[in-house]
Amino acid sequence: MIGILGGMGTQAGLDFCNKLAILNRGRIDQEYPLFLLYNKSNIPGRPESIGVQTKNLSNRLSNKKSEKKYSLVLKSLLEGCRVLKKSKCKFIVIPCNTAHFWFNDLQKKIDLPIINMPKEVFNYTLKNCKKNSTIGLLATEGTLYTGIYNKFFDKRYNLIFPNHSLQKKSVNKAIQLVKMGKVNDANKVIKPSINFLIKKGCKKIILGCTELPIAIFAYKSFKNIKTSKIFLDPNLILANAAMRKYKK
Repeated sequence: MIGILGGMGTQAGLDFCNKLAILNRGRIDQEYPLFLLYNKSNIPGRPESIGVQTKNLSNRLSNKKSEKKYSLVLKSLLEGCRVLKKSKCKFIVIPCNTAHFWFNDLQKKIDLPIINMPKEVFNYTLKNCKKNSTIGLLATEGTLYTGIYNKFFDKRYNLIFPNHSLQKKSVNKAIQLVKMGKVNDANKVIKPSINFLIKKGCKKIILGCTELPIAIFAYKSFKNIKTSKIFLDPNLILANAAMRKYKK
């Protein structure tokens, strides 16, 4: 059984489950994959809990306040993973990009495999994008700040982001609007950031916050998501990776 640690946010977790089911449609109920979603929406805010930037992600955050915030999120994530383990899940996925800042410490403390979302996106990109391509990343400030995508991409690709103003007025706002259920408004708000990255020469754009595929595709058909020539959807990539592991 696939264990899904969701609630970061709730819409994103449901989007992952929906993609998991659509990718693996059965003719009858029993042909669908077994999965358990724990919508642990009380996990402290991930971007708000990230302190100073560290170039080496194995380093601890540098001050006591940041360390405390880091530990609170880690504790809550660990509690969620333990619930999934007790429920007999064989492995865990976390449909939240920013939460992967805690990935290494979380994996050390839970005796259950966790699929690494940014790593899966990188592996997918290697198969579909030429080396040294310019790739855009739309994500929370926490994801950008901690470099969880740069860790994988920097040696092979030129990863770029929106400027500070667009990050605040477009990306952050679109993410918040999706959390509030205002998907059509989010779709309008995110467009300036997309246009900025395209003008910068991006051939692909990673939707590096799991609210953003909801905003960008805003009720369009699943075919639009699956066949998109520019957007890389980590939730969709993670769903495919989960099914490969599930079938082993």
